[in-house]
Amino acid sequence: MRLSIGGVMKNVSIIGSTGSIGQNTLSVINSLEDRFSVSALAAGRDLESLARQVVRFRPRLVSVAEESDAMELKKRLKDAGVGRMPDIAFGQEGLVAVACCDGVDVVVSATVGAVGFLPTFEALSLGRRVCLANKETLVMAGELMTRAAERSGAELLPVDSEHNALHQCLRGERISEVKRLVLTASGGPFRRTPLEDMRKVSIEAALAHPTWQMGAKITIDSATLMNKGLEVIEAHWLFGFSADEIDVIVHPQSIVHSMVEMVDGSVIAQLGVTDMRLMIQYALTYPERLPTELPALDLGKLAQLEFFEPDRERFPCLRLAYEAMREGGTMPAAMSAANEMAVAAFLDRKMGFMEIPEVISAVMEAHETGPVSSIEAVLEADRWARSQAESIIAQSTSAIALN
Repeated sequence: MRLSIGGVMKNVSIIGSTGSIGQNTLSVINSLEDRFSVSALAAGRDLESLARQVVRFRPRLVSVAEESDAMELKKRLKDAGVGRMPDIAFGQEGLVAVACCDGVDVVVSATVGAVGFLPTFEALSLGRRVCLANKETLVMAGELMTRAAERSGAELLPVDSEHNALHQCLRGERISEVKRLVLTASGGPFRRTPLEDMRKVSIEAALAHPTWQMGAKITIDSATLMNKGLEVIEAHWLFGFSADEIDVIVHPQSIVHSMVEMVDGSVIAQLGVTDMRLMIQYALTYPERLPTELPALDLGKLAQLEFFEPDRERFPCLRLAYEAMREGGTMPAAMSAANEMAVAAFLDRKMGFMEIPEVISAVMEAHETGPVSSIEAVLEADRWARSQAESIIAQSTSAIALN
C-alpha cells in the first residue's frame, strides 16, 4: 500500500466534481496520487466532463442530476471502453450516497446553493473530514452543521480562500487574544461604478470578475458583495466570532486573502497567488503542508496593496447579510434562498442587477424567523423563501412587461 497522511491512502468523495472547485480538487489529487484516491463523484448535467473524470480516476460511485442523465452517462462510459462500470445514482439521494460512500475519509463539498446542504450534513454526521466550499451550507444551518461535527468528531476545513486564510492565520493562536477577523473582498467589477449607473449593469459586465474565475452564481454574488456577506456568516460558525468581531475590507489585488487582528494591535495576514488549488491542497493535507508545482507569490513584483472600506449603499447585500446574521434562526436560510432566486432571475434577464437586493430585502421583511431546530425547519424556511421570492420576481417581471 502506498503511504499517505498517517501512513494510509486517503479516499475522497467530491460533491460538485465538474464545477470549478471540483475540477481544481481533481487537479490537486492528480498531483498527489500517492496520497489520495477518488472513491465517488457527484455532478449535475455536465456528462461529458464527468465521463472524462470517471475514465481518469475510476471512482466506485458517481451521481448525476436525473435518471435520464444516469442512462446517458452509462452509454458514454461504455463507448469510452470503461470495463468496470461505477455504480450510478442520481438526484438528492445520489448526492447523499456520494457523501456517505463506504470507506471515504474526506468529502469535498463543492456544489453551489442549497443542494449541498443535506449531503454535507450527512458527511459531518459520519465523522468525516469535510472540505467545505459550499457557502450556503453554513449560512442556512451553521448551528446544525457545527453540532453534528462536534458530536461525531468530524473536521470542518474551509476551502474558500478567505476562510482558508483565516484558518491559517489562527493556527497556534489563542482565540482569547484575537480581537477581530478581517475578510478581504476584491470589490468586484463595480467598485468605482457610480451608484446611478448600477441599475444599468449588464449580465456580461457582472460576470467579468477582475481576479477570480468562478461559476456564474458565485461571480454575481461577488459583484453584489453578497458573497462577502455569506462569508461573514460562515466565519461566525467556523471560528466562533460575533458579527461585531468580523469585518470586511475591499482589497482589489486579491493578494491578501484575509487577516486577523490581535488584541495588541498586531495584524496577521495570509498572502498568496489567486489559485484555488493552494487552498484545496491545504484543506486536504492539513495539518501537513506540502510543496506544490504552482508559482510562488513574487513579492518583488507587487506594485501596491490597496485597502478600502466597502460602500454599503452601492452594495446593500452586504448590509442585508449582517442583518440576517444578527437576527439568527431561520433568517439566514431565507436570505440565502431569496438571493439564489434573485441571482437566477437576473441571469435569466428577468430583472435588473439592483433588483437583486430589493427582492432579498422584501423576502426578509416578510419572513417570520423561527429556530433552527431541525433539518426540516431549515428546508421549510428555504422552500418558503423561494416561493416568496418567485412571487416577487414575477410581479417585477410583469411590471417591466407593462412598461
